[in-house]
Amino acid sequence: MKAEHSHSKADYIGILGSVLCIVHCLLMPALAFGTTLGSHHEHAGLISLDYLFILINGVAVFYATKNHKSLVVRTILWGALALFSVSLIFEAAHPVFTWLGYIGSGLLIIGHLVNLYICQIAPKMKWKVS
Repeated sequence: MKAEHSHSKADYIGILGSVLCIVHCLLMPALAFGTTLGSHHEHAGLISLDYLFILINGVAVFYATKNHKSLVVRTILWGALALFSVSLIFEAAHPVFTWLGYIGSGLLIIGHLVNLYICQIAPKMKWKVS
């Protein structure tokens, strides 16, 4: 039986990091509503979580694409990470960055799932995916 591809942990970490970021971004305003945290969109001291999510996803993308043969997977993951990062950094500047952040996070999830499919599932099938 063929061993699991060496970057699968990075894919799982990337998926988890993106999902946690989405959950954080959706729940934080609801939890902060009616408190001093609710008076500013910035998370009043919790803004560093945004940078933590960027760091987690950056490391995951780096290891998921390290020595990867598929230009498509590399392009999707690095492009999604760039969109995700820029959106989180400029989120307070305009509401459009919030939505772009969700899109970037979703694309990171999709990119990691595609990478898992190409590296784990497709090789076990009769046809090859390039």
